[in-house]
Amino acid sequence: MDAGTQTMIDNLHKNTGKTLEDWIGIVAKENLQKHGDILKFLKENHGFSHGFANLVAHKALKTDAGSAENQDDLVKKQYQGKEHFWPIYLQLIGEIEGFGNDIEFAPKNSYVSVRRKKQFAMLTPATKTRFEIGVNLKGKAAQGILEADTKPNAMCSHKISVTHESELTDEVISWLRNAYEAAG
Repeated sequence: MDAGTQTMIDNLHKNTGKTLEDWIGIVAKENLQKHGDILKFLKENHGFSHGFANLVAHKALKTDAGSAENQDDLVKKQYQGKEHFWPIYLQLIGEIEGFGNDIEFAPKNSYVSVRRKKQFAMLTPATKTRFEIGVNLKGKAAQGILEADTKPNAMCSHKISVTHESELTDEVISWLRNAYEAAG
């Protein structure tokens, strides 16, 4: 388990007086089977922030990287039916690894979180026709290929959409590097 997740688990206990296992039990008693339903329940009934609710939901459903039997299988599952985006993913991983030796790739069910001290990017084969690169650049105005991410529970402030590895230009890598530097 990575240090960031362990810190969240420790803070969950400190802030609520209940352990992660206690919260997983509470969710199980409610018989909630969907991520969104768990988030809603914890936020509305227990005043959870999105981050803590997300942690409990992933652990309860065993959909986080730490619960997956094999992280490589978790990533490959994301690309089933979207295999044409695999070269984009591999190229981005290679570029990002060149930023520094303090980067962690944390696969989830539908995306890969990229973290330094905090998450600075997300790599997502969003649809069969669009690959999204989420970047955290809070306070930065959208410009050029950098769009504001307007989803209500967006985990990144901006996104860049691409359809082919030829679109992974210096500008894309520059935005990712900016997000990396801002996360340190």
